[in-house]
Amino acid sequence: MAFTKTTEQSSKYEHLEKMPVADLLRNINNEDKTVPLAVEKALPQIEKLVEKIVEKMKEGGRLFYIGAGTSGRLGIVDASECPPTFGVPFDLVIGIIAGGDTAIRKAVEFAEDDREQAWKDLQEWDINEKDVVIGIAASGTTPYVIGGLQKCIEKNITTGSISCNAESPLSKTSDFPIDVVVGPEFVTGSSRMKAGTAQKLVLNMISTSTMIQLGRVKGNKMVDMQLSNHKLVGRAVRMIMEELSVSETEATSLLEKYKNVRNSIENYKR
Repeated sequence: MAFTKTTEQSSKYEHLEKMPVADLLRNINNEDKTVPLAVEKALPQIEKLVEKIVEKMKEGGRLFYIGAGTSGRLGIVDASECPPTFGVPFDLVIGIIAGGDTAIRKAVEFAEDDREQAWKDLQEWDINEKDVVIGIAASGTTPYVIGGLQKCIEKNITTGSISCNAESPLSKTSDFPIDVVVGPEFVTGSSRMKAGTAQKLVLNMISTSTMIQLGRVKGNKMVDMQLSNHKLVGRAVRMIMEELSVSETEATSLLEKYKNVRNSIENYKR
């Protein structure tokens, strides 16, 4: 049986330009409701990949995301949110997009078609066997991503993938494939919609559960978050007050002295 891109099949909706706004919004919302259920079916696959990432990171490894277009941008978003949220170094979780940083804001023509470039991009980070590389491609056919994972496997580097088509070429390439089959998009082939939402949900799960397993969360609190604005400073003070049962003044003093929530709690009354 030939591989079929389910994200690009004809949608059941036609003549969208004739729909009232209320119908457009309701129908998009109805399609979006199906995404978490598709993700739920992939939980066993996600679990296996997270366990491998945690194992590799405990050995000193890093996590890389590679993708093109929307998929690449989603990887960069997830990677860039790890340092402020969990207090990890900027180079522990790394997002790489076909076409380089320019492609974050502007499409770079044919960048996703280069099978060799992803490996070149990874080499700039001195990729090694301790690391894990996750290829993200809604279609599961992106040459940039597939070529990158194939080279990683040749070099004995662990690979994972996130695709929204079952049994895609990307999934067949990856050590730990995740298939979230969301079906046809509201706008046919627009994988920034349901497929993009699914990829974001899976990335949230991967990075968050990994960081929890690595001890970067206490209770359900972001005790290692970076205090980069007044809102986060206020949140940190409230965390310390709640955890230690101290006044706002004392919590603020502890935070000023120890610089983050974890250090403030661990050094209290020492």
